[in-house]
Amino acid sequence: MSPAEDYLRQCGDLISRVREQQPAIQTAADWFSKTILAGRMVHLFGSGHSRILVEEMWPRYGSFPGFNPIVELSLSFHNLVVGANGQRQAMFLENVGGLAARILRNFDLSPLDSALVASSSGCNRVPVEMAEEFQRRGVKVVAIISRRHSEASEARHPAGRKLQDFADLVLDTGAPVGDAMVTLDGLDTPVAPGSTVGGCLLINCVKAEVAARLIAAQSPPTVLTAGAVVGAARANELFEAAYDEHARRLAKLYQNLGAEAAPRAR
Repeated sequence: MSPAEDYLRQCGDLISRVREQQPAIQTAADWFSKTILAGRMVHLFGSGHSRILVEEMWPRYGSFPGFNPIVELSLSFHNLVVGANGQRQAMFLENVGGLAARILRNFDLSPLDSALVASSSGCNRVPVEMAEEFQRRGVKVVAIISRRHSEASEARHPAGRKLQDFADLVLDTGAPVGDAMVTLDGLDTPVAPGSTVGGCLLINCVKAEVAARLIAAQSPPTVLTAGAVVGAARANELFEAAYDEHARRLAKLYQNLGAEAAPRAR
């Protein structure tokens, strides 16, 4: 079996693992659609490469408003690798306590909201504290982790907690310990990670289920769609409408910020 064939075979195992989680996928879709129908947003967070799963949900072709992608460049701006804005700094910041609370200070959260937090290991401090902060505010949390990798990894949270400890629901990418899936003769470490494949499968299963629920509630989503599918004019109309809806939903997350701390007029 070639390395490519081996990788594809194991991706088939990831599909099977996602299929086994249909009840959890349905529950996540129930929570997310309820949030969107209430005019609120599903908050998405992932640091490091888990940022990919945030962007897979929204905004891209085949996706729709209702999701608030929280992407901190300091935790996920990897293309320079070394030097200023390099990977060393990002990995350091990913374990700085209190950063999650400062990020969420920017948003007026509601128990009507829900959240999706992705972290393959489920062990780095910022995503763990992000889930903790969401729960503290009454927001339901769905976590995406690699369960095998997380169970084999050391928690960075001072109390030894992991992302799944602050999740109301856990989805498993199915990726192995260490993430990489292909072992080669002459190399003592595996290559070709699988968590992104499993994670994107989960994201799009949930997305499709949410869309079905919105349609059933007579509130069909405005889906970003390519001109090659619907024509340039219709694609542009959908883009403008979707981005406008996103802006209107996002405005609700800012309108009451600091209201409790503001001095009252006499």
